[in-house]
Amino acid sequence: MENRNLKQDLAQLDAILKDQGISRRDAMKMMGLSGAAFMVGGTEAEAASELKASGAKGHVLIIGGGLAGMSTAARLRSSASDVQITVIEPEAASCSYQPGQTLVGAGLWDKSEILYKRDDFVPSDVKIIKEKAVKFDAKNNTVTTDKGTEVKYDMMVIAAGVKLNYAAIKGLEGAGEAYSSGDNRALVSELNAKGVSSIYSADGSEATWANMQKFIAAAKSGKKVKGVFTHPNTPIKCGGAPKKIMYLTNARLKEAGARDNADLHFYPNGGGMFGIKDYHTAIVKQFEREGFNWSYKHNLVEVNNGTAIFDNHGKAKGAWDEDLEEYATITTHKKVETNFDFLHVTPPMKAPDELGKSEVGSAKGWIPVNKETMQHVKFPNVFALGDIAAVPMGKTGGSARKQYKVVVNNVISMLESGSIPATNAKYAGYTVCPLITSIGTVMLAEFNWASKKLGSGTNAAMTTLLDPTQERYIWWLLKFYLLKPMTVYGMLAGKA
Repeated sequence: MENRNLKQDLAQLDAILKDQGISRRDAMKMMGLSGAAFMVGGTEAEAASELKASGAKGHVLIIGGGLAGMSTAARLRSSASDVQITVIEPEAASCSYQPGQTLVGAGLWDKSEILYKRDDFVPSDVKIIKEKAVKFDAKNNTVTTDKGTEVKYDMMVIAAGVKLNYAAIKGLEGAGEAYSSGDNRALVSELNAKGVSSIYSADGSEATWANMQKFIAAAKSGKKVKGVFTHPNTPIKCGGAPKKIMYLTNARLKEAGARDNADLHFYPNGGGMFGIKDYHTAIVKQFEREGFNWSYKHNLVEVNNGTAIFDNHGKAKGAWDEDLEEYATITTHKKVETNFDFLHVTPPMKAPDELGKSEVGSAKGWIPVNKETMQHVKFPNVFALGDIAAVPMGKTGGSARKQYKVVVNNVISMLESGSIPATNAKYAGYTVCPLITSIGTVMLAEFNWASKKLGSGTNAAMTTLLDPTQERYIWWLLKFYLLKPMTVYGMLAGKA
């Protein structure tokens, strides 16, 4: 498979759009991506025009050098040249393109196409500490690393991401906890030993494709096979990914002429396909069309010798409460076992313990922030964004693309005046999920705090004509060709 880069992607996209009679500029308007002008052919000045120059001074410490953290560092450097910026990030591959792991897992991209080095994206005059932050003393504005380095700060931004908690599933304890980025070969070895695939790391995605091919070959040989796909009982990054990999398995089975021999079954912990009714309804129709099976309120609790074991939970009427004059509600549990030939596990996810259990954490582990300003609820000189932030929704790259601009503006305001003006832009809860439904179609689900369905590319006038619940080829072009360069050359430069 050819190695993709920005020029190759855009040249191929232009050729495809030309066949459709659409210019790249018009496509960008339809997709609502005018803010990424620099990436798609605009000038650096145009892309940076909304940045506000500031004479603020002080030291900003950023915990985490992944997409959210490094984008924040880049934008802050462009906005406030006199601010001292330090990023603590131990992982050399922290800037790898994680949304591409789904495509690797289906054999559409190679693992090498999503791997990017942290050190290639450190902005000029930004100090990088290649250690792990392990102790947080927010009362004294200090952080200590695993190597004993103590760092004092005026403002701290936490963008440390989440950990994949495979150890919470019985039978997968040996897989332990891990981050998506980095060397996860030992993790994958443990998962493979139990017949488990998981696209939540680059190594895991590569193994998923290998396992998927064996699954497809078995179906093609005439064997009746079952594929099981799970969604856990915790918040997760990219909530659509558990369904995306099933849709792509379905597409690959169709390609091989083996779909009739495969039962594809989705087991989500929740009681629906999506938190927004319109998208839920659209996905159910897609599932019915493709002949998928699904069982709500099933949480994977154990993997044992080719069997996936679920806790099928529900609610039932309990005893009569004389004081409240109503029946109590009790939670029911039923053990459900199913054999599998291919099992894709989306692991439970959590904040790293050194953060979640620290004074900047919360009872649930996430970093508690004001959902509009991203400012910590206890420590006004601390902000958080990305997957680790305790906001009602927003564990996607599209959410981070909105959040980091808000954080930079508010950090600068705090450095300048010690407060956040009411006129500063607020994070409105924007989240986007490009839900791959086949090789060549995507449903671009966009929504906000109010669980309000948004028209795809809501900033563009043309998109009022596009129903966001419909699967479209143009959204596939966005997912397959544009989102990676927009992220790598746009967000990580602090521009998109």
